[in-house]
Amino acid sequence: MRPSPLLDTVVIAGVGLIGGSIGLGIRERFLAKRVIGLDKNPETLEAALGMGVVDEIKLSASNYLEQADLVILAAPVKSNIPLAKSIEPFLGKHTVLTDVGGVKAEICQELSHLRFVGGHPMAGSEKSGVLHANAALLENAVWAITPKPNSDPATVALLREFVSHLGARPIKINPEQHDRLVATISHVPYLTAMALTQLIAEDDDKELMMLLAAGGYRDLTRIASGDPIMSRDMVLGNKMAVKEAIINLQNRLEHIQSILEDPDKLLDNAKLAKQTRDSFPIVKRSLLPAKYEIVIAVPDKPGQLAIITSALGKAEVNIKDIEVLGIREQGGAVRIAFNDAPQQKRGIQTLANAGYEVVTRR
Repeated sequence: MRPSPLLDTVVIAGVGLIGGSIGLGIRERFLAKRVIGLDKNPETLEAALGMGVVDEIKLSASNYLEQADLVILAAPVKSNIPLAKSIEPFLGKHTVLTDVGGVKAEICQELSHLRFVGGHPMAGSEKSGVLHANAALLENAVWAITPKPNSDPATVALLREFVSHLGARPIKINPEQHDRLVATISHVPYLTAMALTQLIAEDDDKELMMLLAAGGYRDLTRIASGDPIMSRDMVLGNKMAVKEAIINLQNRLEHIQSILEDPDKLLDNAKLAKQTRDSFPIVKRSLLPAKYEIVIAVPDKPGQLAIITSALGKAEVNIKDIEVLGIREQGGAVRIAFNDAPQQKRGIQTLANAGYEVVTRR
């Protein structure tokens, strides 16, 4: 009952937090027959294989890349262009390349001679590495797709379809505009968090200040806990736009400083800040809790949910929650949550006996 895959072979080059989350999403939603992890770190690859992120692992590029329908460059931003050039000799004529880096203009220019379209999922965590990968990280996340004017429309369409089936929300934007915007909403916030934590680190009352730091301060500075090298490379890769955004932030802070003696103006600014912040769209992740879940491959046929729930009911397995992940023309996937591990185990066996392919979700 496995649905036909969207792609035959996907290679994830760089199996970290985002690459690993994509791999889990591909396998969970049955989007490819085969997911290959390419990484220079053997321990990372073994972890990815053990977690079910990938089906196969490779330490280096070779002829297997010729069979890839899609290669996802998911190494740190600074490494993606050299990585792409190292694998280029092995790519098939039909192979599509994309990346997930936070800076787009340079890579889109450097790889424009390939079937490359840049991408950037607006998702992440202060934690890094494949051990923290989670398919839910990408669900309903905005995913910027950054084609050049001469990009192949079929390649852009394939990437949009792939992103949509991962559960993310693709939007098309030009690379330069992307870099200007993320400088303000991603890169400068990181530098601001860095500066705020330095205020504590360099204060004579550091220990007391750390003790007093409450939830708001912790929320503001959370992203300072990210990987320092990756964060540095991200900022330096977009330094011109970042410099402009820093100037804009400095101007805003100077304006706020200038109205500290004017309660009415300060209140107007505070109201505008609240109105803007409260109007941010809410990104909903998985509807279900993290534990005791399974994902089932379902064909695109009438009555599948009824068959699944009936089989579980007859086996006296209680369904805590159920969610349709998406149905393509060839089929799709359904996620089910149970109350506890014994119920989950019985549910897996029941559905396997009924002919369904079942995977547990990390």
